[in-house]
Amino acid sequence: MDGSTNSLDDVSAESSTGSPDRLSLMEVRLQAQEDEITLLKSSLADALRKLRLHEQQIPLLKQQLIAVNPAAARVLNHSCYVDGFSKPCRLSTSSLDGFHHTSNRVRRNSEKSKDSQDKTKQRLSKKAASSTNLLTRSPSLESRAKDLISSTGSQGSRRGTQNQSIKMFIRGRPITMYIPSNILNYEELKMDLPSQKLDLDWVYGYRGRDCRANLYLLPSGEAVYFIACVVVLYHISNQTQRHYRKHTDCVRCLAIHPDKVRVASGQTAGVDKDGKPLQPFVHIWDSNTLVTLQQIGLGTFERGVGSVAFSNSDAGTFLCVIDDSNEHMLSVWDWNKNIKHAEVKSTNEAVLAVEFSPTDTNNIISCGKSHVYFWTMSAGTVTKKQGIFGKYKKPKFIMCFVFSLTGDVLTGDSEGNILTWGKSAADIKTLGKGAKETFQIMKQTRAHEGSVFTMCVLQGGAILSGGGKDRKIIRWSADLAPERECEIPEKFGAVRTIADVDGDELLVGTTRNAILRGTFSDGFVAIVQGHLDEMWGLATHPSQNIFLTCGNDRLVCVWNAEDHKLDWCTTLEESGLCADFCPNGALVSVGLSTGRWVVLDLQTKEVVSDLTDGNEQLSVMRYSPDGSFLAVGSHDNFIYIYNVTEGGRRYTRFGKCTGHSSFITHLDWSKDGKYIMSNSGDYEILYWDIASGCKLLRNRFESKDREWASYTCVLGFHVMGVWLEGSDGTDINALCRSHSERMVAVADDFCKVHLFQYPCPKPKAPSYKYEGHGSHVTNVRFTHKDIHLLSLGGKDTCILQWRVKGAGTGDHKEHLASSSTVCSSSSSPENGT
Repeated sequence: MDGSTNSLDDVSAESSTGSPDRLSLMEVRLQAQEDEITLLKSSLADALRKLRLHEQQIPLLKQQLIAVNPAAARVLNHSCYVDGFSKPCRLSTSSLDGFHHTSNRVRRNSEKSKDSQDKTKQRLSKKAASSTNLLTRSPSLESRAKDLISSTGSQGSRRGTQNQSIKMFIRGRPITMYIPSNILNYEELKMDLPSQKLDLDWVYGYRGRDCRANLYLLPSGEAVYFIACVVVLYHISNQTQRHYRKHTDCVRCLAIHPDKVRVASGQTAGVDKDGKPLQPFVHIWDSNTLVTLQQIGLGTFERGVGSVAFSNSDAGTFLCVIDDSNEHMLSVWDWNKNIKHAEVKSTNEAVLAVEFSPTDTNNIISCGKSHVYFWTMSAGTVTKKQGIFGKYKKPKFIMCFVFSLTGDVLTGDSEGNILTWGKSAADIKTLGKGAKETFQIMKQTRAHEGSVFTMCVLQGGAILSGGGKDRKIIRWSADLAPERECEIPEKFGAVRTIADVDGDELLVGTTRNAILRGTFSDGFVAIVQGHLDEMWGLATHPSQNIFLTCGNDRLVCVWNAEDHKLDWCTTLEESGLCADFCPNGALVSVGLSTGRWVVLDLQTKEVVSDLTDGNEQLSVMRYSPDGSFLAVGSHDNFIYIYNVTEGGRRYTRFGKCTGHSSFITHLDWSKDGKYIMSNSGDYEILYWDIASGCKLLRNRFESKDREWASYTCVLGFHVMGVWLEGSDGTDINALCRSHSERMVAVADDFCKVHLFQYPCPKPKAPSYKYEGHGSHVTNVRFTHKDIHLLSLGGKDTCILQWRVKGAGTGDHKEHLASSSTVCSSSSSPENGT
């Protein structure tokens, strides 16, 4: 246990010293190559499937055309079937509309059929092997022939719209979208911003896993801490939150000004959507008003800001910053004037903490891997002296330090010791006249089993220390005699940081991303909890304001969106990647990383069903609207369909949807519970007739007017406009239509949540854009009455709860029909795009 705890902290400490640029570049190239191979494979499979389909359709189509127009059948025979291969007719909608006006044109086509056949043979011999050529052709031959039949038998002249389609391109692959019948003029559709907006309501989680010194209590009664790009001010008694949201990437460190009002927060650099590095900075802001007072270091710091500290003896005039560059540059700023007074290379090793001396602004101490440095600032220059370990074993890490009320420096290290440092006179006898005073260890106190992760000085001079392996909090007298101790529950992890509330009550941040509140006498309870690793699974209850999350930490968590609390949590044997509530609200199914899936009872928290489909990870679980079926989408390219009985407690295999050439990404049921729309990793949209035995609907045109109970598929006519021009197909991880069917929320790969109007079928649709996540947003869902939207961050382990505000919802059918006459769209100057 000791080794694992120390190794975890060693990794987090050393993460800033590496140079990941080349490795990241290689990973990007490898991923691009894998994507290209997947696309080529799927394109070839798609082309072969279309060839087989066309071969099967030719005899039937010829019979249908002969019955209506023998001349048209001869044209189709010559132009669409050569040497046993089918070839789609290149007939535009306009040419079909005018077909019945000129019988002479049919005769001319018949006379030229021999030449057409020769040319077709030549083209086919050159392009039959090109899957790209096959993929870029027009929609299916069956739908075109049906339209041809209806056109030749019609006496009207109105342009037919029943098979109008448009195409969008992702990574060069065309995706055909069929326009619904109730949209009479697609070109005149106007895309507006949605009538609703989002406000950040609550932030779930805390970053204790790999950050330290990031939990403080303000005089206002608010605990201040951070996760993702948000600094949270949580009023413990009132159970309310405020949020400082001016950071553009993950916050890494905090410092509180001596006035206990102003706060400094530093962030990592991050990258833009093109992978180019952005510049990190430090913000100084007012915790009462949340107004930014100063931004320092933009263009100066590299990679990120690892540690910040205000000076104390001069009323907080200066701010010391250590960045995450290879040299870990230490700089001192007059932050109010935004003037850099000094800068010096610190060390190539990881730096974990920095502080000014409480009695002298010119003295600074920093610590980290295998070092503790004592800095002296004079006339714009900074010099350092390294602490001498002498006869004592040099620890791998100096984890933390504090200044005792007697002026001593106390450090906690990875060996579990508290070292007391003092200044020794120059050893002139040994080192000669040039010898200088040194900082040496005066006393070693055995404190914890495993690392000493944090230390805190109380008002009376007593000292608190928090341990790693032993998970203990120990209270020491000023001369380091142990007085009291307690142990926090194992499920919360090790002690990461401690904040004093009133000398008796404490706040404790832990390595398992929890904040605890308690005393030595009464123990500790969690007031903030969160996930520990990347999250993908998100589901909202069909009738209550609760939601479920699951991820790579194997935790399944059920949250109350009204009370902002974790209702309960359980640990699975494998990672949970997707989930869905049974429509009766009593059970929830969770898909795991190995093809296994479990059904949990929300009341008893017990597993009532445990099944396995394939041996690859599951990506989507979706119940039919009436709860009679469950669809399980897998990375093995199949969708498994189950009959659901006994109120969601019994599952029997009904069938399997076979036809996708890549892994399943999203799926939705039709409102009548008979059909499924699905997306796959190669950007394919397929439709399935479940009631008829999980049959693939070969003619996608027939599904254009179907109504869907939910809309989470990222590819479809109604959500075409959410894709930016030049998207590579992975830029959008998830989307969700509101229950009112008036808006659609989008989770993208660039840490943003977007809100569009629904439907959104035209490119470059405007949206409101919301920031807060520090990693790719993996999922979004509306609660059952559209009061809140939930969004999951991937690596930032953060759940953001947004309150939906604005115009009320109306009938979605009326909205869809009137979309063609909406006024031209506009953008908000603040967050509309």
